[in-house]
Amino acid sequence: MYKFDPVSGRVAEARQLDSPNRDPRPPHCRPELIVVHGISLPPDEFGGPWIDQLFTNKLDAGAHPYFKEIDGLQVSAHFLIRRDGELVQFVPTTERAWHAGESVYCGRACCNDFSIGIELEGADEIPYESVQYEKLAALIGCLRAGLKSLAEAEIVGHSDIAPGRKTDPGPAFDWRRLRSLLARQAAG
Repeated sequence: MYKFDPVSGRVAEARQLDSPNRDPRPPHCRPELIVVHGISLPPDEFGGPWIDQLFTNKLDAGAHPYFKEIDGLQVSAHFLIRRDGELVQFVPTTERAWHAGESVYCGRACCNDFSIGIELEGADEIPYESVQYEKLAALIGCLRAGLKSLAEAEIVGHSDIAPGRKTDPGPAFDWRRLRSLLARQAAG
């Protein structure tokens, strides 16, 4: 289990890499939704420094032809779980990460205002790693235990809050497996 400090909004075991792509949550907004994403840079390739660089505005547009398409993009997430299970935190949960973009959940727009964004290094059609599911369940359990507003929070995919615009985490993501891990965790 991870150790989460609700005051700082940080998970102790995560590698901390601060993203400038964040800002304060609007008044009276608190995290009430967990959004699961999938990301790979370049598309369908794993490893390397590219995701870290994207989320910290340091991505070299000349390093790969695809990077020219996303040059200048300012995005982030609260967390990233790499293929090997490494947990990286870019934005404290006390602040708003720029992960959801134009989005709506249950009629409520601007999901960044009231959500936690968790990226998994992966691609829509490529199975995610077992360790990623284990770390994701552990992180969600830790956040739910540490933040009352997340205790019963829904967990959705980026595609659920931005249909037609986003497809991640994609059909390769095993929602049943995640729910099973969370149920086992809740049962003690």
